[in-house]
Amino acid sequence: MIVIINSGLGNIASVWNMIRKVGGQAIISDQKEDILKASKLILPGVGAFDHGINQLKSLDLLSLIHDQALGGIPLLGICLGMQLLSRGSEEGNLPGLGLIDAEFHRFSFPNPCQLRVPHVGWNIIKVKKTTPLLVDNQEEQRFYFTHSYHAVCSRETDILTYTEYGYAFPSSYADGNIYGVQFHPEKSHRFGMGLMKNFVEM
Repeated sequence: MIVIINSGLGNIASVWNMIRKVGGQAIISDQKEDILKASKLILPGVGAFDHGINQLKSLDLLSLIHDQALGGIPLLGICLGMQLLSRGSEEGNLPGLGLIDAEFHRFSFPNPCQLRVPHVGWNIIKVKKTTPLLVDNQEEQRFYFTHSYHAVCSRETDILTYTEYGYAFPSSYADGNIYGVQFHPEKSHRFGMGLMKNFVEM
């Protein structure tokens, strides 16, 4: 059973609906016993980095998620959930889960008027590395984004996709069974459905 971690950080119902549409089964829960029994975990989220970490701490789930992921349970972080998988972010002061060797930096452009921050709307992903989650089928894949901070990865090999917004930034990454996507598959129509179907069928 897939468990969508109910951290109070948003998008929970949309993610559950998308899993149902692609033929998967999932529950929404913040209970330790459910997370311990999960075959896969999804950590969705929107909002500020420190608030996200504090929410997981308040539910006493931070170390449990960390241990389950290191134990081999597939984990997918979405938007803020992706950021929480990292070592940390310029947005906050608290350490992240540390499951991916990356940090998050705010978009910064030479000309302040060049592009707006946050980056909001549809954009293209360019697949760098094929995985069970994302494949390069030679078709232009577009996903919905809304974020002000982007990943800076220590290891190039962790980067799955790039997206251009003023410059190329990693829009998804992975290390083994641990995946993070900066975009919102649950808001991205057929491409989002394809990604979630891949996750369900892993």
